[in-house]
Amino acid sequence: MTLELGKYASEVLSAYGVSLALLVGLSGWSWRRYRRVKAEMERVERGRDG
Repeated sequence: MTLELGKYASEVLSAYGVSLALLVGLSGWSWRRYRRVKAEMERVERGRDG
């Protein structure tokens, strides 16, 4: 099976590329935020216990 995009190939492929870049960027941002919040919660928990 081949992918035939016709005369709109560049538009379709660029839309796929932009979508993929946004998904990767949002995933990375979410992961960094998760780690930051988790570390902050652990710091607060240690402070409360000690």
